[in-house]
Amino acid sequence: MASGCSGYRPAPPAFHQGLEQPYVLGAGDRVRVTVFEQASLTNSYAVDQSGYISFPLVGAVPARGQTTKQVEKTLAEKLRQGYLRDPDVSVEVDQYRPIFVMGEVGAAGQYAYVPGLTVQKAVATAGGYTPRANQSDVDVTRDINGKVMTGRVPISDPLLPGDTIYIRERLF
Repeated sequence: MASGCSGYRPAPPAFHQGLEQPYVLGAGDRVRVTVFEQASLTNSYAVDQSGYISFPLVGAVPARGQTTKQVEKTLAEKLRQGYLRDPDVSVEVDQYRPIFVMGEVGAAGQYAYVPGLTVQKAVATAGGYTPRANQSDVDVTRDINGKVMTGRVPISDPLLPGDTIYIRERLF
């Protein structure tokens, strides 16, 4: 029985370092772009699967792996190139990409991420544990700097947008 667990290990140090870094955008996020005194450009834009937002006048703007401040700077530079003299651009996350809860929960599926979400709160959102669930710790899969990692974490651990939580079945 112990060999079934050997594929997982506690979360590596890089797993939790992502919690302390500025949030980077990814496919599935929606950003609210405000261009002051330009109501026609102010709107919410989705980060598409290729990692870009499609912005009027300038076209595709890279967003995946960028912070909102970096996207602000890129948009302002592109708008300066023949469209606006001195654009004042603000970018903020309007809606985070979803999380996924799988395994021994009442209603496995995709759920909206909200800041401050922990594993325990995500499980509650997914209908709670089934009677066979291992409730002590869970496996979380996370994209860290383009590398997908899975680690075993306690249920009090915070989550990031795009995380996949897997609740294992207990062995006894």
